[in-house]
Amino acid sequence: MTRTVHTLFDLKGKTALVTGGSRGLGLQMAHALGEAGARLMLAARKADELEAATADLQAAGVDARWVAADCAQEGDIEKLVTETLQRMGDIDILVNNAGATWGAPAQDHPVAAWDKVMNLNVRGYFLLSQQVARRSMIPRENGSGGRIINVASIAGLGGNPSGMTTLAYNTSKGAVINFTRALACEWGQYGIRVNAICPGFFPSKMTAGTLAALGEDRLKAAAPLRRLGDDEDLKGVALLFASDAGKHITGQCLAVDGGVSAVVGG
Repeated sequence: MTRTVHTLFDLKGKTALVTGGSRGLGLQMAHALGEAGARLMLAARKADELEAATADLQAAGVDARWVAADCAQEGDIEKLVTETLQRMGDIDILVNNAGATWGAPAQDHPVAAWDKVMNLNVRGYFLLSQQVARRSMIPRENGSGGRIINVASIAGLGGNPSGMTTLAYNTSKGAVINFTRALACEWGQYGIRVNAICPGFFPSKMTAGTLAALGEDRLKAAAPLRRLGDDEDLKGVALLFASDAGKHITGQCLAVDGGVSAVVGG
């Protein structure tokens, strides 16, 4: 029998692990998954921010918990997966969102800063996906697999507006986009769906420097919708990729950017 739309989007009985989930886009997506019925494990580096985010979710009626972990460190990643499995059981949904950026002209970009961005934004996504797939998603006998949502960026689709110098970030997010496609092709046999979200400009701690450098009015004017992203704009796509409503979607990278990436020569 064909399911209703409400049933397809329902996440009751599912467990989601969200990295970088203590604030910003990660917390927004965590709210979306929790509001749809999923149990949540949040991960980030700072315990105080995790406590505040978890309290916020719990106040909204969401079953949420947290583990402090640095997703650039292999040992922390292994600990994170172990604790999540021990405390919550199998991981159905993984949201790879933890990320870093660095602004510097390419000719002066510190190698250490390049490595920091790549270690978290690319290597961290790989190591956590590998751990979760090996230990929770691939072994399932019913072929239900799981869902992996990678947070990329429209910065991974091309260059930058004049004045932006984030070469390492752009390169890392371009890697995330093809990581998503290649992983979807390889793990589809296990019923694992892998997709990416490519946000445009959302006001946040990470984008504060860009907003200051380029100006909010300039960024709005560059978007066909004449606005920046807000506290709701990733909720719908996160739920689509996490739920059975998107069960035939894998290897896709969807821009949520007010139309910025659709502008030719923009």
